[in-house]
Amino acid sequence: MSATKNNSSLTKALRGLTWARLQRAMRLGLRSLWLHRLRSLLTVLGIVFGVCSVIAMLAIGEGASYEAQEQIKSLGSQNIIIRSVKPPDDQKVSNQGSRVLQYGVTYMDARRITTTIPGVTVMLPARNIRDYVWNISRRVDCELVGTVPWYPTMRNHRVASGRFFTENDMAGQSSVCVLGAEMVPLLFPLESPVGKHVRVGGSYYQVIGIMEARGHDTKTDDAAAPKDKPTAYRMFVPLETVKMRYGEVLMRRRSGSFEAERVELHELTVKVASLEAVTGVADAIKTVMERNHKKKDYQIDVPLEMLRRAERTKQIFNIVLGSIAAISLLVGGIGIMNIMLASVTERTREIGIRRALGARRRDIIVQFLVETVMLSGIGGLLGVLLGVTIPFIVSHTAGMKTIITLWSPLLAFSISALVGVIFGIYPAIRAANMDPVEALRHE
Repeated sequence: MSATKNNSSLTKALRGLTWARLQRAMRLGLRSLWLHRLRSLLTVLGIVFGVCSVIAMLAIGEGASYEAQEQIKSLGSQNIIIRSVKPPDDQKVSNQGSRVLQYGVTYMDARRITTTIPGVTVMLPARNIRDYVWNISRRVDCELVGTVPWYPTMRNHRVASGRFFTENDMAGQSSVCVLGAEMVPLLFPLESPVGKHVRVGGSYYQVIGIMEARGHDTKTDDAAAPKDKPTAYRMFVPLETVKMRYGEVLMRRRSGSFEAERVELHELTVKVASLEAVTGVADAIKTVMERNHKKKDYQIDVPLEMLRRAERTKQIFNIVLGSIAAISLLVGGIGIMNIMLASVTERTREIGIRRALGARRRDIIVQFLVETVMLSGIGGLLGVLLGVTIPFIVSHTAGMKTIITLWSPLLAFSISALVGVIFGIYPAIRAANMDPVEALRHE
Protein backbone atom coordinates (compact mmCIF):
# COMPACT_ATOMS: atom_id res chain seq x y z
CA MET A 1 0.00 0.00 0.00
CA SER A 2 2.82 2.36 0.92
CA ALA A 3 4.69 1.42 -2.27
CA THR A 4 1.63 2.38 -4.35
CA LYS A 5 1.38 5.75 -2.56
CA ASN A 6 5.11 6.35 -3.10
CA ASN A 7 4.76 5.58 -6.83
CA SER A 8 1.77 7.91 -7.10
CA SER A 9 3.63 10.70 -5.33
CA LEU A 10 6.68 10.17 -7.54
CA THR A 11 4.51 10.34 -10.67
CA LYS A 12 2.90 13.58 -9.51
CA ALA A 13 6.31 15.04 -8.70
CA LEU A 14 7.65 14.13 -12.15
CA ARG A 15 4.60 15.65 -13.82
CA GLY A 16 5.02 18.83 -11.80
CA LEU A 17 8.70 19.01 -12.72
CA THR A 18 7.96 18.47 -16.40
CA TRP A 19 5.29 21.16 -16.38
CA ALA A 20 7.64 23.56 -14.59
CA ARG A 21 10.33 22.95 -17.20
CA LEU A 22 7.83 23.50 -20.01
CA GLN A 23 6.65 26.77 -18.42
CA ARG A 24 10.24 27.94 -18.08
CA ALA A 25 10.91 27.03 -21.74
CA MET A 26 7.82 29.00 -22.82
CA ARG A 27 8.91 32.06 -20.80
CA LEU A 28 12.40 31.90 -22.30
CA GLY A 29 10.89 31.45 -25.76
CA LEU A 30 8.66 34.48 -25.39
CA ARG A 31 11.58 36.54 -24.10
CA SER A 32 13.76 35.49 -27.03
CA LEU A 33 11.02 36.25 -29.59
CA TRP A 34 10.30 39.62 -27.97
CA LEU A 35 13.96 40.61 -28.15
CA HIS A 36 13.76 40.21 -31.95
CA ARG A 37 10.23 41.53 -32.47
CA LEU A 38 10.55 42.66 -36.07
CA ARG A 39 12.24 39.46 -37.17
CA SER A 40 9.62 37.36 -35.40
CA LEU A 41 6.80 39.36 -36.99
CA LEU A 42 8.20 38.96 -40.50
CA THR A 43 8.67 35.23 -39.88
CA VAL A 44 5.09 34.87 -38.65
CA LEU A 45 3.65 36.63 -41.73
CA GLY A 46 4.44 33.64 -43.93
CA ILE A 47 2.31 31.38 -41.73
CA VAL A 48 -0.41 34.05 -41.41
CA PHE A 49 -0.86 34.41 -45.16
CA GLY A 50 -0.65 30.65 -45.68
CA VAL A 51 -3.39 29.87 -43.13
CA CYS A 52 -5.46 32.84 -44.31
CA SER A 53 -5.30 31.69 -47.95
CA VAL A 54 -6.34 28.14 -46.99
CA ILE A 55 -9.51 29.32 -45.22
CA ALA A 56 -10.41 32.12 -47.64
CA MET A 57 -9.86 30.08 -50.81
CA LEU A 58 -11.83 27.12 -49.49
CA ALA A 59 -14.67 29.45 -48.35
CA ILE A 60 -14.89 31.15 -51.76
CA GLY A 61 -14.68 27.83 -53.58
CA GLU A 62 -17.32 26.27 -51.32
CA GLY A 63 -19.65 29.22 -51.89
CA ALA A 64 -19.26 29.14 -55.67
CA SER A 65 -19.81 25.38 -55.72
CA TYR A 66 -22.88 25.69 -53.47
CA GLU A 67 -24.50 28.28 -55.74
CA ALA A 68 -23.82 26.16 -58.83
CA GLN A 69 -25.25 23.05 -57.21
CA GLU A 70 -28.32 24.89 -55.93
CA GLN A 71 -29.04 26.21 -59.43
CA ILE A 72 -28.76 22.69 -60.80
CA LYS A 73 -30.93 21.25 -58.01
CA SER A 74 -33.58 23.87 -58.77
CA LEU A 75 -34.00 22.23 -62.17
CA GLY A 76 -34.98 18.98 -60.44
CA SER A 77 -32.74 15.93 -60.05
CA GLN A 78 -35.40 13.66 -61.60
CA ASN A 79 -36.04 16.00 -64.53
CA ILE A 80 -34.74 15.93 -68.08
CA ILE A 81 -34.95 19.24 -69.93
CA ILE A 82 -35.22 19.45 -73.72
CA ARG A 83 -34.67 22.96 -75.13
CA SER A 84 -35.24 24.28 -78.63
CA VAL A 85 -32.06 25.63 -80.20
CA LYS A 86 -31.87 27.61 -83.42
CA PRO A 87 -29.78 25.52 -85.84
CA PRO A 88 -26.63 26.95 -87.45
CA ASP A 89 -27.00 28.86 -90.73
CA ASP A 90 -25.85 25.91 -92.81
CA GLN A 91 -28.57 23.69 -91.26
CA LYS A 92 -31.52 26.08 -91.41
CA VAL A 93 -34.48 24.69 -93.30
CA SER A 94 -37.54 26.83 -93.99
CA ASN A 95 -41.06 25.44 -93.86
CA GLN A 96 -42.14 24.42 -97.38
CA GLY A 97 -40.07 27.07 -99.10
CA SER A 98 -41.56 29.94 -97.09
CA ARG A 99 -39.58 32.54 -95.18
CA VAL A 100 -40.76 31.10 -91.84
CA LEU A 101 -37.99 29.21 -90.06
CA GLN A 102 -39.33 26.14 -88.27
CA TYR A 103 -37.27 24.33 -85.67
CA GLY A 104 -37.21 23.04 -82.11
CA VAL A 105 -39.28 20.78 -79.88
CA THR A 106 -42.82 19.96 -80.98
CA TYR A 107 -45.97 18.65 -79.35
CA MET A 108 -45.47 15.49 -81.41
CA ASP A 109 -42.10 14.98 -79.68
CA ALA A 110 -43.87 15.19 -76.33
CA ARG A 111 -46.44 12.59 -77.39
CA ARG A 112 -43.72 10.24 -78.72
CA ILE A 113 -41.76 10.47 -75.48
CA THR A 114 -44.86 9.85 -73.34
CA THR A 115 -46.10 6.87 -75.36
CA THR A 116 -42.83 5.09 -76.19
CA ILE A 117 -40.55 5.58 -73.18
CA PRO A 118 -41.44 3.90 -69.87
CA GLY A 119 -40.67 5.71 -66.62
CA VAL A 120 -41.90 9.15 -67.76
CA THR A 121 -44.45 10.44 -65.24
CA VAL A 122 -45.05 14.17 -65.91
CA MET A 123 -44.47 16.51 -68.86
CA LEU A 124 -43.94 20.27 -68.47
CA PRO A 125 -44.18 22.23 -71.73
CA ALA A 126 -43.16 25.89 -71.97
CA ARG A 127 -42.94 28.67 -74.55
CA ASN A 128 -40.56 31.57 -73.95
CA ILE A 129 -41.18 34.91 -75.64
CA ARG A 130 -39.04 38.01 -75.18
CA ASP A 131 -41.00 41.25 -74.78
CA TYR A 132 -41.30 44.41 -72.69
CA VAL A 133 -43.50 44.47 -69.59
CA TRP A 134 -44.91 47.87 -68.62
CA ASN A 135 -46.39 49.39 -65.49
CA ILE A 136 -47.44 52.89 -66.59
CA SER A 137 -44.03 54.43 -67.48
CA ARG A 138 -41.85 51.72 -65.94
CA ARG A 139 -40.51 49.10 -68.34
CA VAL A 140 -38.62 45.81 -67.95
CA ASP A 141 -37.17 43.66 -70.71
CA CYS A 142 -38.69 40.34 -69.71
CA GLU A 143 -39.08 36.75 -70.82
CA LEU A 144 -42.71 35.63 -70.89
CA VAL A 145 -42.91 31.98 -69.94
CA GLY A 146 -46.07 30.29 -71.15
CA THR A 147 -46.38 27.17 -69.05
CA VAL A 148 -48.77 24.95 -67.07
CA PRO A 149 -50.05 25.04 -63.46
CA TRP A 150 -47.66 22.37 -62.17
CA TYR A 151 -44.55 24.40 -63.07
CA PRO A 152 -43.67 25.35 -59.41
CA THR A 153 -43.70 21.70 -58.34
CA MET A 154 -41.75 20.40 -61.32
CA ARG A 155 -39.05 23.09 -61.22
CA ASN A 156 -38.79 23.51 -57.42
CA HIS A 157 -39.67 27.19 -57.75
CA ARG A 158 -42.28 28.14 -55.18
CA VAL A 159 -44.66 31.10 -55.06
CA ALA A 160 -43.60 33.67 -52.43
CA SER A 161 -46.93 35.54 -52.27
CA GLY A 162 -50.29 35.23 -53.99
CA ARG A 163 -50.87 32.09 -56.07
CA PHE A 164 -49.94 30.40 -59.32
CA PHE A 165 -52.50 30.06 -62.08
CA THR A 166 -54.81 27.03 -62.09
CA GLU A 167 -56.37 24.60 -64.57
CA ASN A 168 -59.40 26.91 -64.82
CA ASP A 169 -57.11 29.83 -65.75
CA MET A 170 -55.56 27.61 -68.43
CA ALA A 171 -58.89 26.44 -69.84
CA GLY A 172 -60.34 29.95 -69.87
CA GLN A 173 -57.20 31.49 -71.44
CA SER A 174 -57.21 34.00 -68.59
CA SER A 175 -55.08 37.14 -68.75
CA VAL A 176 -53.29 36.49 -65.48
CA CYS A 177 -49.60 36.37 -64.69
CA VAL A 178 -47.11 35.59 -61.94
CA LEU A 179 -44.07 37.89 -61.72
CA GLY A 180 -40.52 36.84 -60.96
CA ALA A 181 -39.28 38.40 -57.71
CA GLU A 182 -36.37 40.11 -59.46
CA MET A 183 -38.56 42.36 -61.62
CA VAL A 184 -40.97 43.47 -58.87
CA PRO A 185 -38.76 46.30 -57.49
CA LEU A 186 -38.38 47.73 -60.99
CA LEU A 187 -42.08 47.72 -61.86
CA PHE A 188 -43.63 48.24 -58.41
CA PRO A 189 -40.98 49.85 -56.17
CA LEU A 190 -43.44 51.24 -53.59
CA GLU A 191 -46.35 48.79 -53.48
CA SER A 192 -47.28 45.15 -53.81
CA PRO A 193 -48.07 44.15 -57.40
CA VAL A 194 -50.60 41.44 -56.44
CA GLY A 195 -53.98 42.47 -57.82
CA LYS A 196 -52.48 45.15 -60.08
CA HIS A 197 -52.18 45.00 -63.88
CA VAL A 198 -49.16 45.06 -66.20
CA ARG A 199 -49.11 45.57 -69.95
CA VAL A 200 -47.32 43.49 -72.59
CA GLY A 201 -47.77 44.90 -76.07
CA GLY A 202 -51.45 45.74 -76.34
CA SER A 203 -52.61 43.19 -73.72
CA TYR A 204 -53.09 43.64 -69.99
CA TYR A 205 -52.44 40.90 -67.41
CA GLN A 206 -53.55 40.82 -63.79
CA VAL A 207 -50.76 39.95 -61.35
CA ILE A 208 -51.94 37.08 -59.13
CA GLY A 209 -48.62 36.07 -57.53
CA ILE A 210 -44.88 36.61 -57.07
CA MET A 211 -42.32 33.82 -57.37
CA GLU A 212 -39.47 33.28 -54.91
CA ALA A 213 -36.17 34.98 -55.74
CA ARG A 214 -33.61 32.86 -57.52
CA GLY A 215 -30.60 34.96 -56.52
CA HIS A 216 -30.00 36.62 -59.90
CA ASP A 217 -28.30 39.97 -60.07
CA THR A 218 -30.88 42.64 -60.80
CA LYS A 219 -28.57 45.63 -60.58
CA THR A 220 -28.11 45.91 -64.34
CA ASP A 221 -30.71 47.70 -66.42
CA ASP A 222 -32.19 44.93 -68.52
CA ALA A 223 -34.68 47.34 -70.02
CA ALA A 224 -31.90 48.67 -72.19
CA ALA A 225 -30.42 45.25 -72.96
CA PRO A 226 -30.31 43.94 -76.52
CA LYS A 227 -32.92 41.44 -77.60
CA ASP A 228 -30.45 38.59 -78.00
CA LYS A 229 -29.12 38.96 -74.48
CA PRO A 230 -30.51 36.46 -71.93
CA THR A 231 -32.53 38.04 -69.16
CA ALA A 232 -32.99 37.07 -65.52
CA TYR A 233 -36.48 38.62 -65.43
CA ARG A 234 -39.39 36.24 -66.00
CA MET A 235 -43.16 36.54 -66.07
CA PHE A 236 -45.25 33.36 -66.02
CA VAL A 237 -48.46 33.19 -68.07
CA PRO A 238 -50.83 30.27 -68.86
CA LEU A 239 -49.62 28.40 -71.94
CA GLU A 240 -53.04 28.56 -73.66
CA THR A 241 -53.09 32.35 -73.18
CA VAL A 242 -49.67 32.67 -74.85
CA LYS A 243 -50.80 30.48 -77.76
CA MET A 244 -53.91 32.62 -78.20
CA ARG A 245 -52.06 35.96 -78.01
CA TYR A 246 -48.93 35.14 -80.00
CA GLY A 247 -49.95 32.19 -82.18
CA GLU A 248 -47.45 29.65 -83.51
CA VAL A 249 -45.31 32.05 -85.56
CA LEU A 250 -43.11 34.63 -83.82
CA MET A 251 -42.17 37.65 -85.93
CA ARG A 252 -39.26 39.99 -85.25
CA ARG A 253 -38.04 43.13 -86.94
CA ARG A 254 -34.49 44.21 -86.26
CA SER A 255 -32.15 46.61 -88.11
CA GLY A 256 -34.46 46.83 -91.13
CA SER A 257 -34.71 43.04 -91.54
CA PHE A 258 -37.68 40.75 -90.94
CA GLU A 259 -37.52 37.31 -89.34
CA ALA A 260 -40.31 34.83 -88.62
CA GLU A 261 -39.90 31.67 -86.57
CA ARG A 262 -42.25 28.80 -85.86
CA VAL A 263 -41.38 27.13 -82.56
CA GLU A 264 -44.08 25.04 -80.91
CA LEU A 265 -42.26 24.56 -77.59
CA HIS A 266 -39.15 26.31 -76.43
CA GLU A 267 -38.72 23.96 -73.50
CA LEU A 268 -40.03 20.55 -72.50
CA THR A 269 -39.30 19.17 -69.03
CA VAL A 270 -39.74 15.43 -68.50
CA LYS A 271 -39.99 14.00 -64.99
CA VAL A 272 -38.76 10.45 -64.44
CA ALA A 273 -40.23 8.08 -61.87
CA SER A 274 -36.94 7.41 -60.03
CA LEU A 275 -33.37 8.68 -59.87
CA GLU A 276 -32.02 5.33 -61.01
CA ALA A 277 -33.99 5.56 -64.27
CA VAL A 278 -32.89 9.11 -65.21
CA THR A 279 -29.82 8.10 -67.24
CA GLY A 280 -31.66 5.37 -69.17
CA VAL A 281 -34.63 7.63 -69.96
CA ALA A 282 -32.26 10.41 -71.07
CA ASP A 283 -30.56 8.03 -73.52
CA ALA A 284 -33.95 6.92 -74.86
CA ILE A 285 -35.06 10.55 -75.34
CA LYS A 286 -31.83 11.29 -77.26
CA THR A 287 -32.56 8.35 -79.54
CA VAL A 288 -36.15 9.48 -80.17
CA MET A 289 -35.11 13.05 -80.90
CA GLU A 290 -32.26 12.05 -83.23
CA ARG A 291 -34.60 9.79 -85.17
CA ASN A 292 -37.22 12.47 -85.75
CA HIS A 293 -35.12 15.60 -86.22
CA LYS A 294 -32.99 15.94 -89.33
CA LYS A 295 -31.11 18.92 -87.90
CA LYS A 296 -29.68 19.55 -84.44
CA ASP A 297 -32.35 22.02 -83.31
CA TYR A 298 -32.61 20.87 -79.69
CA GLN A 299 -30.49 20.50 -76.59
CA ILE A 300 -30.98 17.91 -73.85
CA ASP A 301 -29.90 18.80 -70.30
CA VAL A 302 -29.85 16.24 -67.50
CA PRO A 303 -29.58 18.09 -64.13
CA LEU A 304 -28.56 14.87 -62.33
CA GLU A 305 -25.51 14.48 -64.57
CA MET A 306 -24.75 18.19 -64.26
CA LEU A 307 -24.94 17.89 -60.46
CA ARG A 308 -22.51 14.98 -60.44
CA ARG A 309 -20.11 16.90 -62.67
CA ALA A 310 -20.41 19.91 -60.37
CA GLU A 311 -19.56 17.76 -57.35
CA ARG A 312 -16.49 16.34 -59.12
CA THR A 313 -15.48 19.85 -60.15
CA LYS A 314 -15.84 20.98 -56.52
CA GLN A 315 -13.49 18.22 -55.35
CA ILE A 316 -10.89 19.13 -57.98
CA PHE A 317 -11.30 22.82 -57.15
CA ASN A 318 -10.76 22.19 -53.44
CA ILE A 319 -7.65 20.09 -54.15
CA VAL A 320 -6.19 22.82 -56.37
CA LEU A 321 -6.94 25.61 -53.88
CA GLY A 322 -5.67 23.50 -50.99
CA SER A 323 -2.43 22.78 -52.88
CA ILE A 324 -1.85 26.47 -53.57
CA ALA A 325 -2.45 27.32 -49.91
CA ALA A 326 -0.23 24.42 -48.80
CA ILE A 327 2.61 25.86 -50.88
CA SER A 328 2.15 29.16 -49.02
CA LEU A 329 2.42 27.31 -45.70
CA LEU A 330 5.48 25.45 -46.96
CA VAL A 331 7.15 28.76 -47.80
CA GLY A 332 6.26 30.01 -44.31
CA GLY A 333 7.76 26.88 -42.77
CA ILE A 334 10.99 27.35 -44.72
CA GLY A 335 11.12 30.91 -43.41
CA ILE A 336 10.77 29.63 -39.84
CA MET A 337 13.58 27.10 -40.35
CA ASN A 338 15.83 29.77 -41.85
CA ILE A 339 15.27 32.14 -38.93
CA MET A 340 15.76 29.40 -36.33
CA LEU A 341 19.02 28.30 -37.95
CA ALA A 342 20.21 31.90 -37.80
CA SER A 343 19.06 32.05 -34.18
CA VAL A 344 21.09 28.93 -33.34
CA THR A 345 24.21 30.57 -34.75
CA GLU A 346 23.55 33.80 -32.84
CA ARG A 347 22.93 31.98 -29.56
CA THR A 348 25.86 29.57 -29.72
CA ARG A 349 27.46 31.00 -26.59
CA GLU A 350 24.13 30.92 -24.72
CA ILE A 351 23.74 27.25 -25.64
CA GLY A 352 27.28 26.52 -24.37
CA ILE A 353 26.61 28.25 -21.04
CA ARG A 354 23.34 26.34 -20.56
CA ARG A 355 25.06 23.04 -21.33
CA ALA A 356 27.88 23.90 -18.91
CA LEU A 357 25.32 24.63 -16.18
CA GLY A 358 23.79 21.16 -16.59
CA ALA A 359 21.16 21.53 -19.33
CA ARG A 360 20.68 18.31 -21.26
CA ARG A 361 20.34 17.97 -25.02
CA ARG A 362 16.65 17.28 -24.53
CA ASP A 363 16.25 20.64 -22.78
CA ILE A 364 17.89 22.47 -25.69
CA ILE A 365 15.68 20.64 -28.21
CA VAL A 366 12.54 21.48 -26.22
CA GLN A 367 13.63 25.12 -25.95
CA PHE A 368 13.99 25.62 -29.71
CA LEU A 369 10.90 23.53 -30.56
CA VAL A 370 8.82 25.63 -28.17
CA GLU A 371 9.96 28.79 -29.96
CA THR A 372 9.13 27.45 -33.43
CA VAL A 373 5.74 26.13 -32.29
CA MET A 374 4.98 29.51 -30.68
CA LEU A 375 5.88 31.29 -33.92
CA SER A 376 3.70 28.99 -36.04
CA GLY A 377 0.91 28.93 -33.43
CA ILE A 378 0.68 32.72 -33.22
CA GLY A 379 0.82 32.90 -37.01
CA GLY A 380 -1.90 30.24 -37.23
CA LEU A 381 -4.23 32.11 -34.86
CA LEU A 382 -3.75 35.40 -36.72
CA GLY A 383 -4.24 33.58 -40.03
CA VAL A 384 -7.49 31.99 -38.81
CA LEU A 385 -8.85 35.37 -37.71
CA LEU A 386 -7.89 36.98 -41.02
CA GLY A 387 -9.09 33.99 -43.03
CA VAL A 388 -12.53 34.09 -41.36
CA THR A 389 -12.80 37.84 -41.91
CA ILE A 390 -11.91 37.92 -45.62
CA PRO A 391 -14.89 35.79 -46.83
CA PHE A 392 -17.32 38.17 -45.08
CA ILE A 393 -15.64 41.15 -46.76
CA VAL A 394 -15.84 39.39 -50.14
CA SER A 395 -19.54 38.59 -49.60
CA HIS A 396 -20.44 42.19 -48.73
CA THR A 397 -18.29 43.94 -51.35
CA ALA A 398 -18.40 41.58 -54.33
CA GLY A 399 -21.80 39.99 -53.65
CA MET A 400 -20.30 36.48 -53.86
CA LYS A 401 -21.55 33.74 -51.59
CA THR A 402 -18.87 32.31 -49.31
CA ILE A 403 -19.19 29.36 -46.95
CA ILE A 404 -16.72 28.76 -44.11
CA THR A 405 -16.86 25.12 -43.10
CA LEU A 406 -15.93 24.13 -39.55
CA TRP A 407 -13.09 21.89 -40.67
CA SER A 408 -11.20 24.47 -42.75
CA PRO A 409 -9.99 26.70 -39.82
CA LEU A 410 -9.19 23.59 -37.75
CA LEU A 411 -7.29 22.03 -40.64
CA ALA A 412 -5.39 25.23 -41.43
CA PHE A 413 -4.37 25.80 -37.78
CA SER A 414 -3.37 22.16 -37.32
CA ILE A 415 -1.20 22.30 -40.44
CA SER A 416 0.45 25.53 -39.23
CA ALA A 417 1.32 23.93 -35.87
CA LEU A 418 2.61 20.82 -37.66
CA VAL A 419 4.72 23.01 -39.93
CA GLY A 420 6.28 24.61 -36.86
CA VAL A 421 7.20 21.22 -35.40
CA ILE A 422 8.55 19.76 -38.67
CA PHE A 423 10.61 22.78 -39.65
CA GLY A 424 11.83 23.34 -36.09
CA ILE A 425 13.22 19.83 -35.52
CA TYR A 426 16.43 20.27 -37.52
CA PRO A 427 17.48 23.61 -35.96
CA ALA A 428 16.69 22.21 -32.48
CA ILE A 429 18.76 19.06 -33.06
CA ARG A 430 21.61 21.13 -34.49
CA ALA A 431 21.60 23.31 -31.39
CA ALA A 432 21.50 20.30 -29.05
CA ASN A 433 24.44 18.56 -30.80
CA MET A 434 26.82 21.48 -30.29
CA ASP A 435 30.00 20.73 -28.35
CA PRO A 436 29.70 22.74 -25.08
CA VAL A 437 33.43 23.58 -25.04
CA GLU A 438 33.40 24.88 -28.63
CA ALA A 439 30.16 26.76 -27.94
CA LEU A 440 31.75 28.55 -24.95
CA ARG A 441 34.72 29.59 -27.08
CA HIS A 442 32.39 31.12 -29.72
CA GLU A 443 32.59 34.92 -29.91
